[in-house]
Amino acid sequence: MFNKFKPDIEAASAYEIDFDKLFDEGIRGIIFDIDNTLVAHDAPCNEKSDELVSKLLQKGYKIFILSNNNEERVKLFIENIKLDYIHKADKPKAKNYIVALEKMSLKKEETVAIGDQLFTDCLGAKNAGIKFIRVGIIDKKEPPHIKLKRILEKPVELLSK
Repeated sequence: MFNKFKPDIEAASAYEIDFDKLFDEGIRGIIFDIDNTLVAHDAPCNEKSDELVSKLLQKGYKIFILSNNNEERVKLFIENIKLDYIHKADKPKAKNYIVALEKMSLKKEETVAIGDQLFTDCLGAKNAGIKFIRVGIIDKKEPPHIKLKRILEKPVELLSK
């Protein structure tokens, strides 16, 4: 029951993932969450996030942004590097993960989802049958509803190990 809350891989940061290894393993698409995955919550893109995305695109990855946040927030993040996205993605439902796969013309086995939350990002990826990498948060300053989710995630995380 708790397997859907167990990441396939854990990394301290999205910036520390071995993307070369994933590419060698046949991964060609990445579905990224934004907030506290690539930048702090509600922060715009920055040099570091733009550099990572550019490097991944040059490597040959297809990248898709899947966020539960609003469109204005997602557009703020992708202003320098235009990426396909779905805002108000309704994670953890699998539907928009599947739409992302279709838009990238990739199979589940060729794609990985990357995010920071178990109840939205991990569960959504697992519901869609996609490999999931959980990353540590960038900034502890978060909205109250996300702080509450983090408290609730702790026992679930322990039960999924």
